Amino acid sequence: MKVLLYFENEELITKSGIGRAMEHQKIALTSAGVDFTTDPSCRDYDILHINTYGINSTTMVHNAKKMKKKVIYHAHSTEEDFKNSFTLSNVVSPFVKRWLIGLYNQSDVLITPTKYSKHLLRNYGLTKPIFSISNGVDPERFHKDEEKAKIFRDYFHLREDEKVVMGVGLLFARKGIRDFVKVAKAFPDYKFIWFGDISRLIIPFEISEIVENPPANVIFPGYISGDVIEGAYSSASCFFFPSYEETEGIVVLEALSSECPVIVRDIGAFEDWLKDGVNCRKGKNTKDFIRLIHEVTENDSSQLTKNGRATALERTLPIIGSHLKDVYEFTMHMGEE
Repeated sequence: MKVLLYFENEELITKSGIGRAMEHQKIALTSAGVDFTTDPSCRDYDILHINTYGINSTTMVHNAKKMKKKVIYHAHSTEEDFKNSFTLSNVVSPFVKRWLIGLYNQSDVLITPTKYSKHLLRNYGLTKPIFSISNGVDPERFHKDEEKAKIFRDYFHLREDEKVVMGVGLLFARKGIRDFVKVAKAFPDYKFIWFGDISRLIIPFEISEIVENPPANVIFPGYISGDVIEGAYSSASCFFFPSYEETEGIVVLEALSSECPVIVRDIGAFEDWLKDGVNCRKGKNTKDFIRLIHEVTENDSSQLTKNGRATALERTLPIIGSHLKDVYEFTMHMGEE
């Protein structure tokens, strides 16, 4: 069994969640001993595992079907998480939904990160077998690390006792950028840092204005990888992620794995695996978030972070690789008597 793992425009998606999923899938499949290639010109594969949605992706699916290959579509995207992102995204989202349904219907099997996103796909009328498999996390990379924490604090010239609230994600309204800044105003003595970037040409003017003219205690440093971001997870007083819609949220897994106290919005994607007061805190609005940040940063959160780390360890890349291998084997035997 050989798998062709396909991501269109790899150089453009590296800073996105799909880009992180690409990196994770390669590690996961290697750990599971799955024979795979990322060479789109390959012809001797058995399964096309496709993750993207552009014209080249549709061509790859068409060619695979023509050669009688099995096709697995990894459904990272939905209409719901396309909304409130790019300029005019809400206007075109019904057409995006139609496009996604058309693509997903060409597959033999669908994979999606959570039970929530599986539920959305079923509501689209999709009847293909759907497996919910986390995008996973690398706990060897994302763990409590005092050396990296120091690198992070030195990078931003932060005092050792300065409290930091961090967020990570593309600069979309959907990610809760407005709420992040609004909450920051209630904590003038805390530093709020949001990691992530995207071209200002494709996001609404209001979001660009927020990013370019933030309050004095808010920093938008853009996309930063390596020791600085990993050190931020180790050093921050809490990870605050007020996103309105996700299919999973890899950055949340990274924060949990790093034993950083996690505060999220109470949304469907987090419903069955993040438990308020157990491995995270959940809020619904700005008032809730202000209260929760006070509670988490001024009290002992060690049990919360210990449970969060345990949640992350259930989703390590070798485990994800094993789940993917099971789906590949299921797909290979579809249609057999």
